[in-house]
Amino acid sequence: MAKKGKQQKTDRQARIDAIRGQQKSEERRRGIMIVGVCTVIALLIVGAAAYGPVKNWWESREFEDLALSDIGEPASACQDVETKPASGNADHKPTGEQVTYDEAPPAFGPHWNELGVAPAPFERKLYTEDRPELESLVHNLEHGYTILWYDETIADDGAAMQQVEALADKFAGSDNQRSKFIAAPWTSEDGDAFPDGQHVSFSHWSVGADGDPSGEQTGVWQYCSGVSGEALDTFMQEYPYTDSPEPNAM
Repeated sequence: MAKKGKQQKTDRQARIDAIRGQQKSEERRRGIMIVGVCTVIALLIVGAAAYGPVKNWWESREFEDLALSDIGEPASACQDVETKPASGNADHKPTGEQVTYDEAPPAFGPHWNELGVAPAPFERKLYTEDRPELESLVHNLEHGYTILWYDETIADDGAAMQQVEALADKFAGSDNQRSKFIAAPWTSEDGDAFPDGQHVSFSHWSVGADGDPSGEQTGVWQYCSGVSGEALDTFMQEYPYTDSPEPNAM
């Protein structure tokens, strides 16, 4: 009997050891699965984060060898240039004080004047949600910039935004003042909508052919139904940075 009891105890211990071994194997498998799932999730997260920039880079290559005037729609997508008497030269308001601009978008007017804030930096050519305040960008206009404003219709159109970015890229990486260009969004919070069917606007602050800032100044606009590098190229040749109240300031 003692021998039989001892054998039963040995068999029971063997079963317990087998169960423990099976549990350990299952725990190892679960551990491997958890590590594998976490690795896959991490790769998906990294891949998702990289997908946007890589996709944008890949798609932007089509514009690299194109001239400015060959990007987007032809100039016929744009209306005739409009002008209006301008004011506000050197009319500086305290940073943070809101200025109401009658035009959509503004081409001139009172503005902020603070180093690093207004005007917006020369190096930055494209803005999206992080756009500077209008009061800063109007100071850029005073310095001779052409601003391409795009509305929410363009902002929600991936292909159109690629064209806007391609235009901005043509001015990037240069310290030449001819590159005084900014593309920035115009939203319903900024003021009135563009004219019916128009989703892009160029604006410029002009002092005229004589270049005398003390003389008559004008605001200049051109509205377009879509993104047109051809129209932008013509506009900036007709109204260069030198045709502004303060052309030598950055």
